Amino acid sequence: MPRTLAEELRTRPDDALAALLQARPDLLSPVPNDLTQLATRAGTRASVVRAVERLDRFAQQTAEALAVAPDPCPYETLRDLLTGDEGAEEAGGTGDARGTDELQGPGGVGGAGGAGGTGGTRGAGGAGSAQPPGHASAAGAASGVGAASGSSAPQGRGPASPAEIASGTRPGSAARPDSAAGPDPATGATGTAAGVGAPLRAEERAAIVAELPRAVATLREQALIWGGDDRLRLVRTARELLAPSPTSPSPTGLGPTVQEATSGMSPGRLQELLAAAGQSPTHDPVTAAAALAELFRDRARMTALLDGAPAGAAAVLAKLTWGPPYGETSVASPTPPVGWLLDHGLLLPSGPRNVVLPREVALHLRHGRAHRAPEPFAPPLSPTTEHDPQVVDNTAAGQTFTALATVEELLGQWETAGPPVLRAGGLSVRDLKRTAVALDVSEPVAAFWIELAYAAGLLASDGETDERYAPTPAYDDWLRLPAEERWARLAAAWLPATRTSSLVGGRDSRGRTLAALGPELDRSPAPEVRRRVLELLATLPHGAAASPDVLLARLRWERPTGHRGAPAPTASTPGAAAPSGSSPGTASSAATWYSAAVPGAASAAASPTAASPIGEDLRSRLARWAVTEAEMLGVTGRGALSAHGRALLERHPDEPTAAESELASAQAARLLAPLLPDPLDHVLLQADLTAVAPGPLERPLAETLGILADVESKGGATVYRFTPESVRRALDAGRTADDVHTFLAAHSRTPVPQPLAYLVDDVARKHGRLRIGAASAYLRCDDDTLLAEILADRRSAGLRLRRLAPTVLAAQAPPDTLLEGLRAMGYAPAAESAEGDVLVSRAEAQRTPPRRPPVPVPEGPPVPDTALLGAAVRAIRAGDLAATAPHKPTVAAEAGPETASGPETASGSRPRAGAGAGAGSGAEVRARSGSGSGSGSAASGDRLPRTTSADTLATMQAAALTGSNVWIGYVNANGAATQRVIAPVRVEGGFVTAYDHTADEVRTYPLHRITGAAELAEDAT
Repeated sequence: MPRTLAEELRTRPDDALAALLQARPDLLSPVPNDLTQLATRAGTRASVVRAVERLDRFAQQTAEALAVAPDPCPYETLRDLLTGDEGAEEAGGTGDARGTDELQGPGGVGGAGGAGGTGGTRGAGGAGSAQPPGHASAAGAASGVGAASGSSAPQGRGPASPAEIASGTRPGSAARPDSAAGPDPATGATGTAAGVGAPLRAEERAAIVAELPRAVATLREQALIWGGDDRLRLVRTARELLAPSPTSPSPTGLGPTVQEATSGMSPGRLQELLAAAGQSPTHDPVTAAAALAELFRDRARMTALLDGAPAGAAAVLAKLTWGPPYGETSVASPTPPVGWLLDHGLLLPSGPRNVVLPREVALHLRHGRAHRAPEPFAPPLSPTTEHDPQVVDNTAAGQTFTALATVEELLGQWETAGPPVLRAGGLSVRDLKRTAVALDVSEPVAAFWIELAYAAGLLASDGETDERYAPTPAYDDWLRLPAEERWARLAAAWLPATRTSSLVGGRDSRGRTLAALGPELDRSPAPEVRRRVLELLATLPHGAAASPDVLLARLRWERPTGHRGAPAPTASTPGAAAPSGSSPGTASSAATWYSAAVPGAASAAASPTAASPIGEDLRSRLARWAVTEAEMLGVTGRGALSAHGRALLERHPDEPTAAESELASAQAARLLAPLLPDPLDHVLLQADLTAVAPGPLERPLAETLGILADVESKGGATVYRFTPESVRRALDAGRTADDVHTFLAAHSRTPVPQPLAYLVDDVARKHGRLRIGAASAYLRCDDDTLLAEILADRRSAGLRLRRLAPTVLAAQAPPDTLLEGLRAMGYAPAAESAEGDVLVSRAEAQRTPPRRPPVPVPEGPPVPDTALLGAAVRAIRAGDLAATAPHKPTVAAEAGPETASGPETASGSRPRAGAGAGAGSGAEVRARSGSGSGSGSAASGDRLPRTTSADTLATMQAAALTGSNVWIGYVNANGAATQRVIAPVRVEGGFVTAYDHTADEVRTYPLHRITGAAELAEDAT
């Protein structure tokens, strides 16, 4: 029978160790020296929190039950904590019936006397411990702030005040007595029995019994529990995280044991409790508490004790049964029901105005269950709607076209007039609004496209002094790709991205607004949640869609920590919301201990947006956003996964290589290509000065038409409108009236309307009559009447014009200012060069220097591949062999410590046995119990093996001749000391060449760095 986790790990086969390292990859950073170090690392707080947080709901409930069970816990006891006692319905029926009867009438913890209590404790030696966090007065119930400690209460609410408990209602919540008719939200039971938690039905218990071995195996595989089925032990750190304490409520809603709750109580008071319960007095407080606990665990005696309770006592117990177990009342002057419960130890004082329900009493009232409703199975993932698969694919393909057009339009605008970068990084709110208006989308949607282009490496800052955002050179390469490949590039960038655009506009933990392209948008869980949402959709038939709520229910079961939001509150439960599908207290208390254990976990979800329900945790919001983003990007259509989206996912494992990602993108592009419409080479010109593009246009046509006309509306068909300003824009870009007429005639399936031809000719006739050059600036025109008109116009006063000649005006303004000013007055001037030629005014497309796409921020260490797992297991096994293998006594050990001082290091000092406690050293493998027999063990002492140089050389030569293994101590050039098991092959020239079992390779060691050597015992070789 293993005595420690390390000993149990030594008994596991290599594939089991590999499974542990794969499930908990943080244990490999760095690779442990041996199994003892692996066990130690597996018990660290950060690693345990990460492992528990990644359990499914039933495995987590199993761990929570173990945390409140005896240590060690037999398998049968654990099973009973999840299923309840057999025969509980008969044993506890009377007491439960009284409790639910009392719930229909007044009474409860407090009452008039309770409300007016001011302090003290009940009895001579009442427990006077400080009020635990998680207790709030009635005044602080709404905010969840504790009256004494200021900590938030379990389930985010304070305990009920005395008056609230007496009436069975709470302000701000639906008044619902526990005995109300209707099904219980957790168990499905009806009637009064549901008020205190009816026993589970036979089929529910059978499901738990069937799934419990899987949950235990999961916990055992991840080294969260160890020991045989008769002695299951939860690792200490996990017990500390999940067990109830005054500062951390238990996820089960259970309180402290009688022993813990009476630790500050006087012996006299304990004897009074025993006497009131009809028990014989004991000689010390420890045995008194044990006797009281034994009474509470005896169902028959507890039923008899509760039968004698006064009216209202059962109602008080029912309010605390499912947690939180703390209630607020005056201990010094309680109401009669509360006073009777305090006198009999069924409630114990935890402060001057607080009482606690002991764990043993709560388990009796719960019929022995740690959770109100264990959930052994995941919620079913059933489709909510079904569509024709072809309709889904076509819908998704249409959205991919919209996605490509939007990204092109965005970057086309920013290549000539990119917005500036904020000093703190990111895009200003004003520029985001301007971009949203230009794209004709909402601001959250604009933020998504901006972040997607950034994630794909198409957009970056230019790095100039006046830093601005602009397309990257990769954008030009992207434009040259076929449409399906361009979409695949976007989808491949979206899937693993950790930047979360839906957070834009929210607040960070310090109350600052989160900006698009800002540095605070990375959320490490985003890729995993996004991928899992798509994987769940992929399990449905092609064309079937599931609602976000159905997906969230499954995700919350798979990863409950951080998911368990508080359900509808039960009005009469002191300080807690109503029990959910799991257990009361589980929702907020699990998040409480997790946030306390992991710095930053609480602030990670500190940015709610209007896109998700208030109070949802980060992972739930990420899931909802993933559904929305997948639809916008065209991965899904009408809520169902498309064929190209399915192909993108099927070849996209958790940690794909670059080649695997490219293969997935190529397959998705091949499936998408037939669904995309071919680009058109024509438009339909209409008499109202508009042009209709019935589909996507060829790039040259789209670019020219974008200069000649303005986009009026988008959708399945894009509508362009011709205006004098848009035609002038084309003329300014160097086109002539004949060029425009030829272009329109060549690309229109309808005749060019006469109004459009007149518009082009009219603008062209006026264009360039006025010429602007640089004097500072001058204005010339062959028509002196037109110049006189401009001089007489009051709007030209700001240009400070004066006549130099009948056909020339001078201006005290730059040419650009003069040009824009005259255009604002309704004229159509043209800029000219020093030679008198018309200057073509075309905005220069800006590009940033080559930039790499942002690197996703990993949520944790990457999942190791098979090769790494195999090498790590071999290294750990070899290191453990060096640390625990029995060996023959060394000559120096027999001679005494004087001769065992060992050789000096290269620096002249003797190596320290504790040197090199860092990564890769052997300092952490000392002082361990050996696993084999023999006259010595590598782990039996606090020092490395010490022998003289002559003895070391002789041992090495003998081992090389016989082919045996040798245990050595070795000090490297940095002074780090390690233990190793080697098989010497050759000894010459002051060096030994040997196969190092620890490193799993052949190495050469200088003899002067070997502190000592000893042959392994025969049973070790």
